[in-house]
Amino acid sequence: MWDNVQILLAAPIFNVQLWLNGLAVGAVFALAAYGLALVWGVTSVKNLAQGDLVMLGGYLGLQFAQHGVHPIVAIVPVAAIMFGIGWALYKVMIRRVIQLDLFTSLLATFGLAITIQQLLNLAFGPEVRTIKSGFGRLDLYGGTIDITWIRIVAFGLCLALAVAMVLFLRRSRLGQAIRATAQDPRAARVLGVNTDLVYAMTYSINAAICGAAGVIVGMIWVLQPFYGIAYSVRAFVIVTAAGLGNLPAVIVTALGLGVVEQYSGFLLGAQFQQATIVGLLLVVLLWRTLLLRRQRLALQ
Repeated sequence: MWDNVQILLAAPIFNVQLWLNGLAVGAVFALAAYGLALVWGVTSVKNLAQGDLVMLGGYLGLQFAQHGVHPIVAIVPVAAIMFGIGWALYKVMIRRVIQLDLFTSLLATFGLAITIQQLLNLAFGPEVRTIKSGFGRLDLYGGTIDITWIRIVAFGLCLALAVAMVLFLRRSRLGQAIRATAQDPRAARVLGVNTDLVYAMTYSINAAICGAAGVIVGMIWVLQPFYGIAYSVRAFVIVTAAGLGNLPAVIVTALGLGVVEQYSGFLLGAQFQQATIVGLLLVVLLWRTLLLRRQRLALQ
């Protein structure tokens, strides 16, 4: 570890490499986290299957790529298919647990996560897969900094999707209905909002976002049926730290998490990256608990 610290101090240019990689991967985390924040804030369902929906989208993108469709182009049909899958999942299961307690929704979505994992394992096998993007590499400063073009493209795509979601929620009637339902479902129903339709659309939009993120994940990293839990944990860390309904905070937190993960992998080794994320989740939960206690004491 100390040897790696000395490398960063002796050659600060390596910090640029870590920051570029971290911002690129953090943008992908932001997509999955924003979908989770949307579902959590509107339906109060803590979706433990978030990462598995990302993996499902990635495998759909892989199928399109194997049939000659470029992965970037495949994002559109994959998102459309995942929207339909999200709608079906809501009608079959999610709508039945919205009004129930926290434990029931967690248990239901955990069961959904296991089901998706096993179905992907049966359909595609446990082998690690990648989606070939066809993009090359970008060398800067005489090759000292090396980053793949797909990471740069993915960063741009993720930001574009985030901006599109902001405009959709602020400008469209459905987006306004989603925001109203998130603030007060009873008042929204009194004003004529079909909250069941809003819940269905929210979960479907989340599935579509996960589908787009999954294709990008397949191009940057790898796909494997049981890797979804890693993205679920990252999404929970981001949303817990940023808070619900705060897209700028979600994006900034996701980008920061991506950079932290890159530094963790460089300093401690790749095997400690996931442990770092879990540790951050514990720190965030303890921090939130302390804030709540202070607020309660202040009210007393």
